[in-house]
Amino acid sequence: MATEPILTTHTGSLPRPQAVLQLIADREAGEAVDAAEGEALLDRAVEECVDRQIAAGIDVVSDGEFSKPGYSTYVKDRLTGFSGEGALPVPADLADYPDYARRVFGERALAALKTPACVGEIRYRGEEAVQQDIDRLGRSLRGRATGFLTAASPGVISLFLKNKHYASRESYLQALSDAMRHEYRAIHDAGLLLQIDCPDLTMGSHMEYPGYTLRDLRRELALHVEALNHAVADIPPERMRIHVCWGNYEGPHHRDVEFKSIVDIVLSVRPSGLSFVAANPRHEHEWKVWGEIRIPDDKVLIPGVIDSTTNFIEHPELVAERLLRFVRVVGPERVVAGTDCGFSTFAGMHAVDPAIVWAKLEALAEGARIATRSLRQAPRPPSVVAHA
Repeated sequence: MATEPILTTHTGSLPRPQAVLQLIADREAGEAVDAAEGEALLDRAVEECVDRQIAAGIDVVSDGEFSKPGYSTYVKDRLTGFSGEGALPVPADLADYPDYARRVFGERALAALKTPACVGEIRYRGEEAVQQDIDRLGRSLRGRATGFLTAASPGVISLFLKNKHYASRESYLQALSDAMRHEYRAIHDAGLLLQIDCPDLTMGSHMEYPGYTLRDLRRELALHVEALNHAVADIPPERMRIHVCWGNYEGPHHRDVEFKSIVDIVLSVRPSGLSFVAANPRHEHEWKVWGEIRIPDDKVLIPGVIDSTTNFIEHPELVAERLLRFVRVVGPERVVAGTDCGFSTFAGMHAVDPAIVWAKLEALAEGARIATRSLRQAPRPPSVVAHA
């Protein structure tokens, strides 16, 4: 039986205050920004964000990604070799519904998103920026919670920032891996949990490889995993987690690859924690997949039990039910309550009203408490599903 509560976390990004959005917009536009004033603003905003997460009942908290214009594209400012403007890939499911696609891609924040291409040699130059993120979150935590910082995977960078320099996809991924390992290591060395965002492993099927056969898709995704594992080869798996999703937008998602077709590839990553979609109506049923496969003993499941694209506030009892599905598969010690994705993956772009975001996180925490109570009251531990 669970003797400790089921922990809670989320995927990283949270709604940025208006002043932070203006700061990011000014920086992206190349406007003159007082560096000290900007850092002071971020310090105050992140401290308030951490306070609110803790007050909502979140155990493993982030900086909200407040310093970043986007979870994947921020690297353009931390890596050499990127310039100009690249084309943002249109998901295949939205291409099937062009009128709706125009609504989604017409959002100001998304339309203003900068996606330069790789036109030269890639080297890491973000030491100061990542250290500022580390120090800012550390000051805000004050020992009250566990902190994590997010970083883009080599694969997701290659998805959003196209290669026009390296001779092959493999060499591009290798260059990104060699560069990003500096950021990954800095976060780990600071004593924070490292979350690597890897939606390329799941949404790559309908954004980057929509015409591929499953066999060809799996071959390409294996290259992404190889690049990721190379970059984190010297970081303990238990100090890392990844996040996968099929794109954080309210769309048809009928072109999404089925999780069962690639879950073995996802499980081959070195990080122990696996944050994945488990609440939205296109993928909620896939909790059954985990009972049909052999899950390595070191893996911890972080199912999204809160949808990040709708303004419904999930009932805590439903959150508890969703959590218990996974507890019955791997046991309570290997389940952490999470969200389907971030709530502001790109600055200024969010489907959920900021005030409702916090109510959803409170429902997440309450659902985890309900699930924990039900485990403590059980006459015997729930049986773990036998794997095939």
